[in-house]
Amino acid sequence: MTRLCTNARRLWQRIMTMAEIGETPAGGCCRVALTDEDRQGRDLFLEWCREAGCEVRIDRLGNLFVRRPGTDPQRLPVACGSHLDTQPRGGRFDGVYGVLAGLEVIETLNDNGIRTRSPLEVCVWTNEEGARFTPPMLASGVHAGVYPLEYALARQDEAGITLGEALEEIGYAGEQACGSHRLGAFLEAHIEQGPILERHRQTIGVVTGVQGSRWYRLTLLGQDAHTGSTPMPGRRDALVAAARLILAVRGIAEEHAPEAVATVGHLENTPNSHNTIPGRVTLTIDMRHPRAEGLETMEAALRQAVERTSAEEAIDYEFSRIMDTAPVGFDDGCVEAIEEGARALGHAHRRMVSGAGHDACHIARVAPTAMLFVPCAGGLSHNEAESAEPEDLAAGADVLLHALLRLAEPVGAS
Repeated sequence: MTRLCTNARRLWQRIMTMAEIGETPAGGCCRVALTDEDRQGRDLFLEWCREAGCEVRIDRLGNLFVRRPGTDPQRLPVACGSHLDTQPRGGRFDGVYGVLAGLEVIETLNDNGIRTRSPLEVCVWTNEEGARFTPPMLASGVHAGVYPLEYALARQDEAGITLGEALEEIGYAGEQACGSHRLGAFLEAHIEQGPILERHRQTIGVVTGVQGSRWYRLTLLGQDAHTGSTPMPGRRDALVAAARLILAVRGIAEEHAPEAVATVGHLENTPNSHNTIPGRVTLTIDMRHPRAEGLETMEAALRQAVERTSAEEAIDYEFSRIMDTAPVGFDDGCVEAIEEGARALGHAHRRMVSGAGHDACHIARVAPTAMLFVPCAGGLSHNEAESAEPEDLAAGADVLLHALLRLAEPVGAS
């Protein structure tokens, strides 16, 4: 099996064809979850799957499970996959690569007449990005028991449309109960979304886990006042307090370098008027660290910074943690299957921890799981300029193929 490879041209062509759905003027993709573009992407993917002879199951949240039967129907499926939804100005590879690499594995096995004891599946998880409905990785979270189904169906977008309504609108509210579809193992192939592989000139990242992340919402409450007639002493400027805290967030990450990262990604300034001192500012804070104790230390430092700044700027505040994803360690057997595939194919590789969250984080709660990365140009993702080389994508698909075969046990050619 060491020389068996996927069809690099077919994989690339399918990624480019999928990229035409929701294509943006700058060359990226906009297939936000449960929009018509998402529906078109799902329809095209399932058309390819049915042409490959696969069975299709859809659960209540629109998660797709595409199966190539194994010789032993009693075995749980060995699965792979990712997501098809994108950011509003996303790239052509984030998520979709893992889905289409999985389909390419199935096509390659079909082409070579190779059967496996375990069934093979490709999974497509709904609303991974969280761009329309928060939190991200929502449907895989329901599958893994992190969130109740009712919570997910009731999530609303900015227009007040619920996730359940959007599912019905695009025709992807399936009948299978969420979480009832058991997996024997799950592998997720993905572009790295970071620069480490590129910097080290390595082709495969063998992902051993995902760093933990916490999101916070902070509202700073000062006092609106006239910019011309209010003396500098005594002002209660919420934006000044926000500026100090933005720098504090960066400082906390730098104090815990090189493992930690932290970002203020969203800011609302009220009343946002040219000649009014800002009286209310709301911002979100994203902190990440590969160890739980690191997250605890960073959060404690953040809370101290908020208390100190609010006192010094005479600002009231409201502070809440809105998401808490613990660090995830992946299954040793799945990690070794990926590493052995990279080694057998002669690809330069390294073990690494993912800086971004993925559906695999949730699936690891209910099935042996691991991930593999391939490089992306400059480590850039969630951007229309996101780019990856065809040969790297093909190498990742080849490693995925060999890892899945190791887990699913080939029974030879017909």
